[in-house]
Amino acid sequence: MTVFDRALVRRRRDRAAAGFAGHDFLFAEIAENLVERLQLVRRSFPRALDLGCRDGAAGRRAAAAKGVDLLVSCDLSGALAARAAGLAVIADEEALPFTESSFDLVLSNLSLHWVNDLPGALIQIRRLLRPEGFFLGAMLGGETLKELRQCLFEAELAITGGAAPRLSPFATLADAGQLMRRAGFALPVADVETITVTYADIFRLMADLRGMGETSALLTRPRAPLRRSVLLEAARRYSESFAEPGGRLPATFQILHVAGWAPEPAPPSTALEFP
Repeated sequence: MTVFDRALVRRRRDRAAAGFAGHDFLFAEIAENLVERLQLVRRSFPRALDLGCRDGAAGRRAAAAKGVDLLVSCDLSGALAARAAGLAVIADEEALPFTESSFDLVLSNLSLHWVNDLPGALIQIRRLLRPEGFFLGAMLGGETLKELRQCLFEAELAITGGAAPRLSPFATLADAGQLMRRAGFALPVADVETITVTYADIFRLMADLRGMGETSALLTRPRAPLRRSVLLEAARRYSESFAEPGGRLPATFQILHVAGWAPEPAPPSTALEFP
């Protein structure tokens, strides 16, 4: 099922590339988190892929921490891939251009939640790994931006009498664990982390989402922009419902962490066959 307009995802990332450093706080924090988790694994990874690399923060940190000899950084956006470390490749997570068993490690920092065929993408990742290779990823989960989602829906419904989908659907923790198992990873693990960021107003939050390249790319999105009256009503509702004592507005980012190993090759059968 096609949910996202991948060409629009690319354009939004391309547009965000020049100013990404001013809005990369979430990606930088999760990159640090991924590398902390990676350092718990007592082995080296000579060949690594930073999948959906943005500016390459996760790949650079992993290469420094784990003795990576060859780092390949790829992103749907050529403008972002050019800012990453190592060998830069423009590549779509839905159709990866690498041969099987190419890497010892695949990292993915907040990119896979834009993939239409997430089960298929995870299967591709598992096939890219050498036997006993490791996949470590993070993606946005279903509780992400729940405050903004609620206020936009209520405001549009109140002003126009109807509400269109404005924010992307995301996987849940249960989804993530099941998908890792279905993709054939050995010892799959999935856990969740919640990060809350506060803003002076709803418009600062929206500016950060644009700067990250993370605004909605739903195929079913309305083509007309939101009315100003709807945005103002959403801002009012956000402040009334969620403002903290100091007046700042919280925005929730739920992070799903997943990890798993490429299984070892099956041993040859020792069974004897008789005619």
